[in-house]
Amino acid sequence: MPRLRIRPWLIVTILAALYALVVIRANNGDPLALVTIGPEYQAVIPEAQGDDAGYDGQFNYFIARDPSAAAPLIDVPAYRFQRILLPGLGWLLSFGNAALIPWIFLVSGVISLGAGTAILEQLLIEHGASRWYALAYGLTIGTFGAMRLSLPEPMAYALALGGIWLFTREKWTWSALAFALAALARETTLLIPFACGLYLLQQRKLRVALPFGLITLAPFVAWQVILYTHLGSFGVGSGGAMATRFELIPFAGVVRIITDIPAEARAGVLFIFAVLLIPFVLLPTVWGLRRCSLDWRQGRFDLYTWLLLTNAAIMPFVPFSTYREPIGILRFIVGLQIAVILYAASRHNRRALRNSTIWVVTAMFAISLI
Repeated sequence: MPRLRIRPWLIVTILAALYALVVIRANNGDPLALVTIGPEYQAVIPEAQGDDAGYDGQFNYFIARDPSAAAPLIDVPAYRFQRILLPGLGWLLSFGNAALIPWIFLVSGVISLGAGTAILEQLLIEHGASRWYALAYGLTIGTFGAMRLSLPEPMAYALALGGIWLFTREKWTWSALAFALAALARETTLLIPFACGLYLLQQRKLRVALPFGLITLAPFVAWQVILYTHLGSFGVGSGGAMATRFELIPFAGVVRIITDIPAEARAGVLFIFAVLLIPFVLLPTVWGLRRCSLDWRQGRFDLYTWLLLTNAAIMPFVPFSTYREPIGILRFIVGLQIAVILYAASRHNRRALRNSTIWVVTAMFAISLI
């Protein structure tokens, strides 16, 4: 009988399942704890309990429970509905039984998290790097914590990683389809096929780039039109309630953390900024932009440089409302994490790969979510 080999994807999958079960047990066996429904909705959703402030996963639950009646329960309906893949799956597989939805979210999240980690492992091996650096993706708050909160990141980025894997094998149509599904799970994954499209244009593969772009974007654009028709606005935006716009001045969103916070709370905010944003967000962003600049000067712009550039270049313009929310910004950088890891592996940059493991530290924040 062949021996089961311990792999990063297996560790991530087991830990994710165990962690979710601990959360459920700690909340009196209630799987709705994974959805985190806020008190303002508990009168509408009678089975919800507790005094948690709620989080974005509740909107996925409302959509999956009854798409036709969900809009009044959602802060910004079009924005939430655009991430339709996860709640749509919950609605489809629950067959009208709302009690199944949290479990569907959990199972799909655990499977997606394991699958994304496994695909990243394979890409690392192909570049001669250790598969264990995949933990810098699978064991972070942006993916591991998102699974606990019934959020779309594990599914979205597993599909995006699948798209990258297929792209490197020149399976253009299948890659585009994977990216199209990823965009319907979370729109920020579009930065990854955008980088792939730029690479195709650089290689002068126009006959490939055009259908690749059309297949990737057509479902997303069509869904945006449907949202506008039924909800009165497009879904594309910078966030839900109290969201601010993308900044025009680089890193203005970071500066506003200091300038827009009341003086009495500034010391605590600055501490969080130093501990959270600098090592996990700002330093990888600056490193990525610098590496892309060096590649440009050296004429070494390849697929992984484009991936790093698109995901690092967006960071200076991320809204203040995203930067000020710890979980929000750590969810936003998942694409940057993937880009840094793959770029470092492609360049055999062991130092950068070792440094990427610092993202695993963010998984400890998940303890506060139990």
